[in-house]
Amino acid sequence: MNAPAEAAVIKQHLIDPEICIRCNTCESICPVGAITHDSRNYVVDVNKCNWCNDCISPCPTGSIDNYRRVVKARAYTLEEQLGWDELPPELSSNEIADMVAQTGGDTGAATEGTADAAVEAAPIDPTGQTPFSSAQYGATIPPWSAAHAYTNLYGPRAAEKTVTATVTGNLRVTAVGKDYDTHHIVLDFGSMPFPVLEGQSIGIIPPGTDGNGKPHHARQYSIASPRNGERPGHNNLSLTIKRVLEDHSGKPVRGVASNYMCDLQVGDKVQVIGPFGNSFLMPNHPKSSIVMICTGTGSAPMRAMTEWRRRLRASGKFESGKLMLFFGARTQEELPYFGPLQSLPRDFIDSNFAFSRTPGQPRKYVQDAMRERAADLAVLLQDPNAYFYVCGLKAMEEGVVLALRDIAAGAGLDWETVGAALRREGRLHLETY
Repeated sequence: MNAPAEAAVIKQHLIDPEICIRCNTCESICPVGAITHDSRNYVVDVNKCNWCNDCISPCPTGSIDNYRRVVKARAYTLEEQLGWDELPPELSSNEIADMVAQTGGDTGAATEGTADAAVEAAPIDPTGQTPFSSAQYGATIPPWSAAHAYTNLYGPRAAEKTVTATVTGNLRVTAVGKDYDTHHIVLDFGSMPFPVLEGQSIGIIPPGTDGNGKPHHARQYSIASPRNGERPGHNNLSLTIKRVLEDHSGKPVRGVASNYMCDLQVGDKVQVIGPFGNSFLMPNHPKSSIVMICTGTGSAPMRAMTEWRRRLRASGKFESGKLMLFFGARTQEELPYFGPLQSLPRDFIDSNFAFSRTPGQPRKYVQDAMRERAADLAVLLQDPNAYFYVCGLKAMEEGVVLALRDIAAGAGLDWETVGAALRREGRLHLETY
C-alpha cells in the first residue's frame, strides 16, 4: 500500500543563513521564482522549487547547497525559514517515521523526494504559454579564456574568518544631490593575500548588532578595480557604494552597511570576507569583445573590466576586440564616474547612456539604447568571442534580455538557439539584485 502524496519524504532545498552573504545570485538566477528574501534571510519555496539546480554552482559561498529530509506535509514554511539564524538539525529516521504516521502514511512506502513529488510546475499564464524567464539564459560558467578565480579565502568556512583592510581613499563619484550619494572607496590589505579578478565581489561586515542583538550579516559589493589593484602593483581594490536612503518601494530607510561605508575616513579599518564569484568574469582572449549593460552601482564590475582593458592597451601589447557600454541612471548627475567615462577615447570604448528622469526629456532606459544599436549588437550576438554582462537592479534584467531577443529576431536569428548558446558558452552573465 502506497503512502499518500502528502506523507512522502522529500529532500527540502534550504539556504544556510549562517554563511549566506545575501548577494541575490540565487534569486536572480532561479527560473521559476522559487527563491525570495526579506531583510534577514534568503529562502526557498518548497512548492515552487523544481530541483533544476541552476542556483547551485553560481552561489559564491555554497550556502545554497543544503537539504533536509522532511515529510512533505511538514516541510519548512517560508515564514519559518525567514526567522532562522541557522539551519535546523537533521531529523532522525524515527522522527521522520513518527511524522509519516501522524500524516496517515506508511514508512515502508515513503520515497526520497523527487522533483515531481515535492514541487509544482512553473506557472502558466492565461494564454497557455510559460512566462518569459530571463534567468534561463544567464550563464553559470565563466568565459573559456577567463583567468582562474580564487574564492572564499576568508569567511565562515575558511581558516581565517575575516581579513582587516585599511581605507586609503573615499571619493564621491556622483554630483551633489540630496537623493543620491555614491562613493568610490579604496581598501588596502597590506601583507594579507587577497587576489581578485574583474567581476568578483567581497563581503563587508558592518560593526555592531542588528535589532535582534545578532552581529550584522556581511553585505556584498562588486569590485570596481582591475586585478592588479586600484593602484597598479598594490594589494588594494576599490568598491562603488551608493548610500541607501530608501528601499525598492521608495520607503525611507537607512542602509546599515552603505551608510557605514560611505562615512568611512582614510585610516579606518574594515572587516572583509571573500572574495566571491567564479563565473561573472571577463575573457582573457585578446580578440574578445565585451558588451557591458548596467545601471547605477552595477557599473562597478564594468569599471574594473574597462580599466583592465585600458591598462593593457596602454602597454602597447594588447589588441582587443570591441568594448561597448550601455549605462543607465535617472539623471546624468546620478551616473557614477560620468566625468572619467567622457574622457575615454571613442576608439577604445563605445559608450551609450540612458537617462530616465531628465526634465523635459522622454524616459530612456538601457534596453532602449540597446535597440538603437541593434545592428551592432546583432553582429556580436553571432560572434562566439563576444560576451555580454548585465549588472544592476533586478527590474532591468528582463527588459535587457527581451531587447537581446528582439534584436536577434530582427536580424533573422532564432532566439532560442542564440540564447541557449549564450548560456552554454558562458557568454551572457546576469548579476542583478
